[in-house]
Amino acid sequence: MRILVQKFGGTSVKDLACMKQVLEKVKKGLHEGFKMVVILSARAGDTNRLLALCNEYSPNPDAAECDSLVSTGEQVSTALFTMLLKDDGIKARSVLGFQVPITTNDAYGKARISSIDKTQLHRLLAEYEVLVIAGFQGISPSGRISTLGRGGSDTSAVALAAALDAFRCDIYTDVDGVYTTDPNIASNARKLNRITYDEMLEMASMGSKVLEIRSVEFAKKYKVPVHVRSTFSDAPGTMLIQEDKKMEHVLVSGIALDRDQARITLRNCPDKPGVSAGIFGPLSEANVTVDMIVQNPSRDGVTDMTFTVARKELKKALSIVESTKPNGMNGMEVMHDSNVCKVSVIGVGMRNHAGVAAKAFDVLFHENINILMISTSEIKISCLIEEKYAELAVRTLHDAFNLGEEQFEGEPEK
Repeated sequence: MRILVQKFGGTSVKDLACMKQVLEKVKKGLHEGFKMVVILSARAGDTNRLLALCNEYSPNPDAAECDSLVSTGEQVSTALFTMLLKDDGIKARSVLGFQVPITTNDAYGKARISSIDKTQLHRLLAEYEVLVIAGFQGISPSGRISTLGRGGSDTSAVALAAALDAFRCDIYTDVDGVYTTDPNIASNARKLNRITYDEMLEMASMGSKVLEIRSVEFAKKYKVPVHVRSTFSDAPGTMLIQEDKKMEHVLVSGIALDRDQARITLRNCPDKPGVSAGIFGPLSEANVTVDMIVQNPSRDGVTDMTFTVARKELKKALSIVESTKPNGMNGMEVMHDSNVCKVSVIGVGMRNHAGVAAKAFDVLFHENINILMISTSEIKISCLIEEKYAELAVRTLHDAFNLGEEQFEGEPEK
C-alpha cells in the first residue's frame, strides 16, 4: 500500500473556493496511485475565535476544557472537506484524533504525542481511498481531548507519515517553500530547494513560522521525506532532507527572527549550589520553556542570572520565580523586559568554517546594534537584541552572508 500524507493549513481550507483547490491536490495523489491521508487544520481564524471565547467566559480558562472547545475547529474543516470528497464520488471518511487514536500526554494546550494506532489506520485505509484526519488533536491518558499547540497540525501530519511509513509528507501552506529569511523583511529573500532537518530544526526553534518544531523533530527521527509547498501553486517547494557533503559548501542557509521573546533578570541571586535548580526546576514543572541563560561572575556571594522565555509565558514565569524568593532568596531582585527579539544565523556549513560569529558580530556593530545575549550551537548563532532593531538586523545579516544570491543546493523536488 503506497500512502501519501498531505497536510493543509488554515488558509488552505478557509472557504469553499480554497477547499476545492485542496480537492484537486488530493485527486492528483489518487490518480498517481496513492492511498491518501489528508490532515487539516481549522479554517483560518476559527482557532483564534474559539480561544477568544475561552477568555471571554473565564479569566483563567481550564486548560482541558479549553482544548475540548478549540479542537472543534478541526472537526468542522474535516467534516466539510469530506463532504466535498464524497460528492465527487471518492470513498472517504473523516477521523478525529481520538478515533485513530493519537494518544498524548496530559499537558493540555501543548500536549506531546505518545503513540499512534497504525493498525486501526491500515484497517480504515483498506476500506477508504481517503482518510481526512483532524490535525492538532489527540486523546490524553485520562480519555480527554488534548491539543498539540500552535502549528500542531504539522506535527500530526509528520507523526502519521512516520507511523504509516508513508512515501512522503507534503505540507501545504500559503507560502511556496522555505526562504532564506522572511520575504516581508528582506525583499531579496530566496526560496531554498533543499534544507537539512538540522537547519530546519534551528530555523523552527528560532522563530521561522513555516513548520512547527516538533514536526521537524519527528521528520528527522523517523527520516520522513517532507515537502513544503503552496496550496495555490503547482511549483516545486522545499524538501527537508538528511545532510550531505554538498550542503556543507553553503556556509549559511538562513536568517531567522523570533519576536516572541522576553528577558528575565535575577539580580543578587545567591551564588551557591542548588539555586539554579530551585529556579529552573519549578519552571520546567510548569511547562515553561527557557531558552537562553547567562550567569554573571560571582561578587560577594551573589550573582546576576538572565534567561529568556516566550512572551506569552512571561507572566507565569515571573509568578513562579517570585514564589522561590522565600527559599533563601529574599534579597533577589526580579527584572524583566519584553521589548527584545532574537535573530539567528543558521547553516550546516558553519560546522567546518570559522569566522561566522565574528562576521555576524561585526556587521551588527557597524549598525550600532547592541547584543544583549548570545547562544550558539554548531550550526547556529543567536543574538538577543532590542526589538526596534529586528528588521534592520535581519536585512543586514542576510546581505552580509550573500543569501540573496543563488547558491547550489541541489535540484528542487518535482
